[in-house]
Amino acid sequence: MKKTILSVFVAAIATGAILAVFCLVQFNGNAVREPSELYVSSRSSYGELIDSLAPRIRHRAAFRIYARRLDLENTFEPGHYELKPGMSVIRIVRMLKLGLQTPVRVTINNVKIPGQLAGKLARQLDADSTAFAEALTSPELAREVGFDSLTLFSMFLPDTYEFYWTVSPADFVRRMRKEYDRFWNEERDAKRQRSGLSRTEVMTLASIVYEETRKSDEMPRIAGVYVNRLKRGIPLQADPTVKYAMQDFALRRILYRHLKFDSPYNTYIYRGLPPSPICMPGRDAIEAVLDFETHDYIFFCARPTFDGYHNFARTLAEHNANARAYSAELNRRKIK
Repeated sequence: MKKTILSVFVAAIATGAILAVFCLVQFNGNAVREPSELYVSSRSSYGELIDSLAPRIRHRAAFRIYARRLDLENTFEPGHYELKPGMSVIRIVRMLKLGLQTPVRVTINNVKIPGQLAGKLARQLDADSTAFAEALTSPELAREVGFDSLTLFSMFLPDTYEFYWTVSPADFVRRMRKEYDRFWNEERDAKRQRSGLSRTEVMTLASIVYEETRKSDEMPRIAGVYVNRLKRGIPLQADPTVKYAMQDFALRRILYRHLKFDSPYNTYIYRGLPPSPICMPGRDAIEAVLDFETHDYIFFCARPTFDGYHNFARTLAEHNANARAYSAELNRRKIK
């Protein structure tokens, strides 16, 4: 009898030891199958979190036990999380509870209007395009960062930035103000004074230059043409502003009837710069305006060779000759 009790006691101890080792492995062992990224939206339920996480980890029973112990269901934080081999159940649960997310890289460029920027941000961050559009056009938020709702678009500089995936649209705008201040250092402000333009005006002119050409080496010369026109009070007569005014960005050929479209953005009708940028200019275009070329050209026209470069002219007669050559090539290619 005593031997039987002893045997049962030893067996129980052995079983307990085995369970203890099992639990130790389950809770502290490698729970991640392979590297992956987990996105937990602010709109996600706990069930959706589990459905997304479960296929990526082992020791799911241990995860549920530890998650229940830390009340993860009611305390998990949304975010972008990296799951790496070697991570344990304990580490994963704590990561989700404490919101120890990994930043994401957000790229903004090649957009013409705030609505396009909102859509691009919504594809890279948690908030939807409607929320971003509201922030990008909010008069109150614009005033907070030193702009108005029309000129706020000139604050955004094309680049790749690191953000937490769950950043709010308002905090995104506030962060971009800091990037804007970092960009406008003393050196750039000193260059800006050469043109007599404000920071916002530099961005607006850069947007026109950027829409005129993608040839970085030619941008300072084109910028110089527009600076000459501004200083002489000559209308800019920039074709890209007509496209923007009409919101017809697919327009390939500007005709005389298009030039009559009444809008403050149409620089054939209104002198000076448009009220705000007509796109988000590349940094090369911004630097081109700051380092505009000094010359006496006041006209330019695309080359009939269609190589992306332009012919420049000092007189209207020279310009008309260049324009006729380009128009003839458009007709020959049947571009309407």
